[in-house]
Amino acid sequence: MRSYINIRRGCKKLLFAALWLIVISPLSLKAQNIKVAIAANLQPVMKALLKDFKAKTGISVDAISGPSGGLTTQIKNGAPFDVFLSADVNFPDELFKSGFATNKPVVYASGTLIICSTEKLDLSNWPKLLPGGSVQKIAIGNPAIAPYGKAAQEALTKAGIYERMQPKIVLGESITQVNTYITTGVVQAGFTTLSLVKDAANKTQLYYKIIDPKTYSPIEQGMVLIKQPKPKADAEKFYKYILSPAAKKIFTRYGYHLN
Repeated sequence: MRSYINIRRGCKKLLFAALWLIVISPLSLKAQNIKVAIAANLQPVMKALLKDFKAKTGISVDAISGPSGGLTTQIKNGAPFDVFLSADVNFPDELFKSGFATNKPVVYASGTLIICSTEKLDLSNWPKLLPGGSVQKIAIGNPAIAPYGKAAQEALTKAGIYERMQPKIVLGESITQVNTYITTGVVQAGFTTLSLVKDAANKTQLYYKIIDPKTYSPIEQGMVLIKQPKPKADAEKFYKYILSPAAKKIFTRYGYHLN
């Protein structure tokens, strides 16, 4: 009788263990997804990149976007990201020098600054247009945390109108917010990334002018692997994929140029 009871107890334990594995397995698999921090300007192109990466590897990626400076702060505060794709090289270099990244930043693409509007404005002569009465508000990213905002500030300064434009400038905390201001007509014009007008998902009619790259510092976008107690092989695969010819073709399609 005692043997029978022990067998029953053993079966119950095995059944419980099996049920427990069934319950936690989906959670465990989901937890293995790599988490990538991406600069806000990468949102349109990242959708295409993640789709291609998953088709090639079967690996899922959770991508969280935001201003590069804000993401850097999150990583320093312990946010569980595996890879960081910034809109510049300064923020990832800061992480490397502070011991949060395993490698020096590698440039994966360079961005192009444009001035953009939903209105049919004479953007070809934007330094003369913006101070005039036809434009009440312009949007740029916050130069302190958004590299495209810093580039816009430099271009406005080079044109000699930055100080005069202060009453008209609306700051976005990320390029995504700037794009929202532009596409919804909150501002008459804004400085953003060329990828906005290259995004097929954007259905808003937009008019734009590419800003002379000589008027701002190159927007070289850097990537680093974030230090983890246990490095993930899938994170390294994604890192290498971003530097691959397949990814470069997608970046080019969305208006980025490669060195």
